[in-house]
Amino acid sequence: MNESDLDELISSLTPYESADSVKTYRNTVSISCPACEEPFDDLVVCSGEYDSLELSKVLDLCVTTVDDDVLLFTHQH
Repeated sequence: MNESDLDELISSLTPYESADSVKTYRNTVSISCPACEEPFDDLVVCSGEYDSLELSKVLDLCVTTVDDDVLLFTHQH
């Protein structure tokens, strides 16, 4: 995935939360995860050198990077 692919993906998602260097987007249109090809629930973009996430649910994660950003695709059970 490159930066233009990420921009296109984000344009299809619904912004959900933003805090410092972590942004979350909801997948309300059932786009497939680029890693496992199953629809994902949320995309979490971590752009800080160090980011911390507090998860309140058990999730499966698929992970990739674009430039210096880490992308987490969440899958709820």
